[in-house]
Amino acid sequence: MRRHGGTFFSVLAALLFSAGAWAFGPFTVKDIRFHGLKHIDADTVISHLNIRPGDEVDERIAAQAVRELFQSGLFDNVELREQDGVLHVYLRERPVIVEVEIEGNEEIPSEQLEDALKGVGLATGRVFNRSLLARIQRELEQQYYALGKYSVEVKPEVTPQPGGGVAVKILIEEGEEVLIRDINIVGNQAFDDAVLLREFQLKPYRGEGPRGASKYSRPKLAGDLERLRAFYLDRGYINFTIESTPITITPDKRDVFITIDVTEGERYHLGQIRLAGDLVVPQAELYRLIELEEGEVFSRKRITAATQTITERLGEEGYAFANVAVDPQVDDESRTVDLTLVVDPGKRVYVRRITFSGNTRTQDEVLRRELRQLERGWISTQKVNRSRERLERTGFFDSVQVSTQPVAGHPDLMDLHFKVSERAAGSINASIGYGGQGQGMILAASINHANLFGTGKRVSAEINNSSLNRIYSLSYTDPYHTLDGISRGFRLFSRQTTAGVAYIADYTTDTYGGFVNYGFPLTEYNTARIEFGFDNTYVNTSASTPQAYKDYLDRYGNDFGAVKVTGSWIFDTRNRTIFPDRGSLVRLQTEVALPGAELTFYKASYRHSLYVPLRPKWSLHFQGDLAYGAGYGDTKELPFFENYYGGGVLSVRGFRVNSLGPKDPVTGRSLGGNRRITGTAELIFPSPLAQDDSSFRMSVFSDFGNVYGVGEPLDPRELRVSYGLSAIWLTPVGAFRFSWAWPLIQKPGDDTRVFQFTLGAPF
Repeated sequence: MRRHGGTFFSVLAALLFSAGAWAFGPFTVKDIRFHGLKHIDADTVISHLNIRPGDEVDERIAAQAVRELFQSGLFDNVELREQDGVLHVYLRERPVIVEVEIEGNEEIPSEQLEDALKGVGLATGRVFNRSLLARIQRELEQQYYALGKYSVEVKPEVTPQPGGGVAVKILIEEGEEVLIRDINIVGNQAFDDAVLLREFQLKPYRGEGPRGASKYSRPKLAGDLERLRAFYLDRGYINFTIESTPITITPDKRDVFITIDVTEGERYHLGQIRLAGDLVVPQAELYRLIELEEGEVFSRKRITAATQTITERLGEEGYAFANVAVDPQVDDESRTVDLTLVVDPGKRVYVRRITFSGNTRTQDEVLRRELRQLERGWISTQKVNRSRERLERTGFFDSVQVSTQPVAGHPDLMDLHFKVSERAAGSINASIGYGGQGQGMILAASINHANLFGTGKRVSAEINNSSLNRIYSLSYTDPYHTLDGISRGFRLFSRQTTAGVAYIADYTTDTYGGFVNYGFPLTEYNTARIEFGFDNTYVNTSASTPQAYKDYLDRYGNDFGAVKVTGSWIFDTRNRTIFPDRGSLVRLQTEVALPGAELTFYKASYRHSLYVPLRPKWSLHFQGDLAYGAGYGDTKELPFFENYYGGGVLSVRGFRVNSLGPKDPVTGRSLGGNRRITGTAELIFPSPLAQDDSSFRMSVFSDFGNVYGVGEPLDPRELRVSYGLSAIWLTPVGAFRFSWAWPLIQKPGDDTRVFQFTLGAPF
């Protein structure tokens, strides 16, 4: 073998792909020694060198080794030397990045920019390659171009650090967003630009008003183009295409002009609609679910809705992974599309196990008894959703999330997991405050727990001393007195009321009593309740008590005992009892004071509340209330202390509490009535004041209503109407309700209030 002691082979970065200018005779490598390594280990170098002891090395192999080492991006200089069969590898490492700093970015978070830099190889601890700077600059510019900031400037700075490392600082001048001056759609004939542009989030800037919708954004434009495509596909234009979307930027990079070139094609209608595949649900039922008719305009949205409806119906039967494919047959001559919906139910899936997490206080049993989906039964999407809703309706949780987990090796089994976030269900309060509903100063102490010891049982004890009411009460409810959901409870109370404090004609009552109640679930959404017991009311008068009230007491006395029975029927499909956003509540209730006591009377009420979801966190709420009371038997009229009142934050907002209806001609105070009509319509929207929608809700509303006395006609022209803004805030001491309301229809003499609030109002 021919040797050349001291001979070396050196290749710089500029000669990376050359074979080398020095002769390098063949030799057998006895050993390999590395020189100049500081941060990179020898194993890493060997992996790129591709030469091992015992290998035969010549000039070609040495040149290839040098190229591989340079291509690794780890070294600035590489030299190979041979001496007595030992291969010496001399290396100069590229510096390591010891710090990466980004300055000037406001529009894009630093974390997002750092992820982009890592993607191109710039991160702390990595080897610095100066050739990456131009690539880094382009990458960050692209991030800003997507947001419409075409005037952005990115300036990298590299500073050597002690120990051979470098610090990289990226200076960013974001510049101004580019504004859209015009969006021009070319090729549209069926719809003009104004109609189509209503589908867009992006809007041309006309020189005045907010600029938010006029700031160019590539992702927003992509979304608008997809909405444009959906608009046409939902109106029968199945061959609609967007040919191009050229963007023209002005030289000063401040404005853009967008042109959208489209081809509409012809309009198509639906032809025949067929079902195929494995129809595990009766065909007639599936056809009723489709809700598509032959001859109607082709609509991708309606077709997708039909497939989703069928999928959900199959999910109710346990086919959790069902698929409904659409097979269209297009007839260009008649411009119709025949549809075949191919049903593939897959395997029926059963629930192996149901687990819970997050319920640190609430017992598993309390959660399980609310479930409609059971273990070892086939999974039903309807039952799973209903189970989640029932858990939310307990009021014990801020949120309930449900997830499914396939069982490995068993495609027909699935585990179900409910993750709950508990809210505080109990409180002990002692407070001094002020009640905005005419209660004046309040001294109160209470113990309330809606989930006693995690059992779901409710207990409440209260002492309340306000100028309106002095209350001592104790109540208890077991919602599952029996396994099938019959509830049982009781309440004991003593209450002294000074009516004049609440803007009512002056008198006082002392009432005590006790009642037992039961609830009977009739169906999933229907419940019947009955309450029976006894109360006693003693009425005191004053010099300002209306003469009509005094005459009533002269006829019947002022000490009234009554055995009462209250029956109610409730239909409730709301998704939550606290802050619902969909479903309805219907309540029909009748209270009767039975014969044999001093007074015999009855009261009946009807409430219908409806929630209609519009979009996430937005919903409409409509509610109407009717109430009526009268005497029977020897009692000819409803006792005045049982009258209805209207006005205030819990009734018709914008009018003083209890101020609606008949008035005492002497004092001007409310007399109340035996009939009441109230209603509301409100738009519920996410609050800009609080991120937690589970404890704060806002709405704009319109209320109407009035109270009518005995013999007064139910004249709709006497209804009062208001509008305004409302807020509800759930706190540990109770629910705060605020309203800012203005009368829309009022009469002379009405007492109005713009701002009203109350604490501890019921739901």
